[in-house]
Amino acid sequence: MIRVGITHGDINGVGYEIIMKALSDERMMELCTPVIFGSAKLMAYYRNIVNVEGFNYSLVDSMDDIIEGECNLVNISNEEFKVEIGQPTEISGMAAVMSLNAAVEALKEGYIDVLVTAPICKKSVQSEAFDFPGHTEYLEQAYGNGYKAMMLMVGDELRVALVTTHLAIKDIAEAITKEAITEKLRNLHNTMRKDFAIERPKIAVLALNPHSGDEGLLGTEEQEIIKPAIDEAFENKIMAFGPYAADGFFSSRMYEKFDAVLAMYHDQGLAPFKALVAENGVNFTAGLPYIRTSPDHGTAYDIAGKGIADPTSMREAIYKAISLYRNRKIYIKSKANPLKKQYVDRSGDKEVLDLTKDELQD
Repeated sequence: MIRVGITHGDINGVGYEIIMKALSDERMMELCTPVIFGSAKLMAYYRNIVNVEGFNYSLVDSMDDIIEGECNLVNISNEEFKVEIGQPTEISGMAAVMSLNAAVEALKEGYIDVLVTAPICKKSVQSEAFDFPGHTEYLEQAYGNGYKAMMLMVGDELRVALVTTHLAIKDIAEAITKEAITEKLRNLHNTMRKDFAIERPKIAVLALNPHSGDEGLLGTEEQEIIKPAIDEAFENKIMAFGPYAADGFFSSRMYEKFDAVLAMYHDQGLAPFKALVAENGVNFTAGLPYIRTSPDHGTAYDIAGKGIADPTSMREAIYKAISLYRNRKIYIKSKANPLKKQYVDRSGDKEVLDLTKDELQD
């Protein structure tokens, strides 16, 4: 059974609530074995203030004690974490990083198969030990060896990737290069094939400037950078098209004709995605040797502790992680020259998918 590692995210947000609600359905245990990296004291605290029926878990002392077919809680610390519901604090940031570090280590060692992360506060996690804008950048460095992580927002009918992620608007134009776009197109093409089982994906590329630059009147990036990148990708058998002006592209529902969309910057892609997909959206980190997903929303401090948080996106993130893992497994086994497999001794041999950088991105 697939083991799904789950981080608790920011302890002052809705992390524990949406985790408990998402896992309260017993049918979830028929699909996977959840492994929560959190605090027994925090879990008890939130169970007392958030009434979630049907949620049960087993506290395990180590990864070797995980119980298959049950919800497991791995205690990351015995210390008291001060909870200040609805507030970003240094303690909440530290607790979020501790959970993430523990989960990533378990993933690398093969104790869990996929990773699902609850939302963090990007400001509170900042420290000398964690100097990253978000999960995507952290995971890219954590895996090392030249892997290139890519944020990919996934819905039933819309998938949106980004050339730039957490970057100030004033710095975006400089970061839009032909090399960056061609790299993202290659990664997006590969993940569509390997993780989404789409053999010949069609990718739409958005423009940077309004009206796609109006033939240079509103900017030349489309003519000098984006279009040449699309042409090069097409020459390399990647079905990329565009550039399309973002407003008309989404308002006309042109995205329905494509398997994925490559946006130039964060809000260009995520604003329409969240408006169109709503609570069913999932954030997938493509390009890494393991599957990682997360809900497409933040810590929701304004409703934390009130028992009204919607667990749909967290539930979808778990489902999507399982689906992507299975797709990748099928892809690997379908190849004439199958990839090498790792085996980890944990209550019997357990296969762990281990794609190399080249196999993921080239």
